[in-house]
Amino acid sequence: MKFQIAQKITDIIMCHCSECRRVQGSAFATNGNVENKNFKFLKGESNLTEFKENDNKSRFFCQSCGAPIMAKLKSNPDYIRVRLGTMTTEVSESIEKHIFVKSKANWDTICDDIPQHKEW
Repeated sequence: MKFQIAQKITDIIMCHCSECRRVQGSAFATNGNVENKNFKFLKGESNLTEFKENDNKSRFFCQSCGAPIMAKLKSNPDYIRVRLGTMTTEVSESIEKHIFVKSKANWDTICDDIPQHKEW
């Protein structure tokens, strides 16, 4: 799967909620906003599969490797949340904050000075 982003990625967060940990298979998920009009699949879009998490949120995964690629919210239809771990190029934008640190994994230690928020 290959995609192109034609804008700066905004609202980059590390989410430590139990939902993100579960679907990411890690201590947190690192996501950023991209406008739909600035996101384009170059290869592999037909391998994308959708998981409707609830009435508002759908997550999209690669059928071939299982990698989480992005999420879409009906409440924010002009944007997608890209999983930064899927990027194959350098990300020059900075992480803005950690969220849901109140419910982070007990085995995880946050070792940076990026702002932390107990919830959203």
